[in-house]
Amino acid sequence: MTKPIDDVRAMLAALIGGPDTPYMARRAQAADFAAAFEIPPDIAIEPGSLGGVAVEWVAPRKPHSSNVFFHLHGGGYVLGDPAGSRAFTTDLARRLNCRVASLDYRLAPEHPFPAAVDDALAAYRALLGLGQRQSAIAVGGESAGGGLAVALLLAAKKDGLPMPAAGALVSPWVDMRCSAGTFDTLAAADPLLTRRSLKEMADAYLGAANPQEPFASPLFGDLRGLPPLLIHVGSEEVLLDDARDLAAAAMNHGVPATLAIWPEMIHVWHMFHPMLPEGAAAMAELAAFIHHHWS
Repeated sequence: MTKPIDDVRAMLAALIGGPDTPYMARRAQAADFAAAFEIPPDIAIEPGSLGGVAVEWVAPRKPHSSNVFFHLHGGGYVLGDPAGSRAFTTDLARRLNCRVASLDYRLAPEHPFPAAVDDALAAYRALLGLGQRQSAIAVGGESAGGGLAVALLLAAKKDGLPMPAAGALVSPWVDMRCSAGTFDTLAAADPLLTRRSLKEMADAYLGAANPQEPFASPLFGDLRGLPPLLIHVGSEEVLLDDARDLAAAAMNHGVPATLAIWPEMIHVWHMFHPMLPEGAAAMAELAAFIHHHWS
């Protein structure tokens, strides 16, 4: 008898065509995935703008909270958009009973580093400018979006902006060198990512920038003063060491950081919560963590 995660793996194998599929081909796949997603009837989605950057507002039709989750989508900085993360953002909006601001930041290679960081910072600054209390904001994202969330916190700290209440990071990519040990030890286990695929994305994003530039690879940043972090990662993904290293660096800098390694889970398994019990449980844990720091 197969487990639900086995069914997810089989589905991914049929749809994606292998973890080394070029990112330009994945752009089309991501658009198809987004188009196939049915928006839950109790959730409203509206286009908007923050600081001149397009944003998708996702919320229950009658939200009971004025809090905001500031979301940064995944896609290796070269693909993806808010629509592609709706499985994540609609469920989180419902669980938090608040608005989610999902940012449509610019993508590489058309807009290389630091475009994504600039967009995230401009939008965060604009959110604060609307009068949103810092204690009523949490930031986060999945994969590259998780790394971008940490880069945003570093950029906001540099500019003297107030920190949000918390950061929720799912399978974060925080080291553009792609040299961690789990790129080798978990290469056969990860159905979505390889060193080769991520290196291709990193090269497209970085251009001539140093891969250890902290706003690109926030693992190398000064994390002091960042808000409490929850870091989710699957035991079967090549980014496992990125998550471990980020948690260790955060704690070494005095940042409260909780690392949760989910057995048998793959990259951003949360997206499959309708068919994967561990995905629903992980979404519930994220929401509980954010609620705790908003209370």
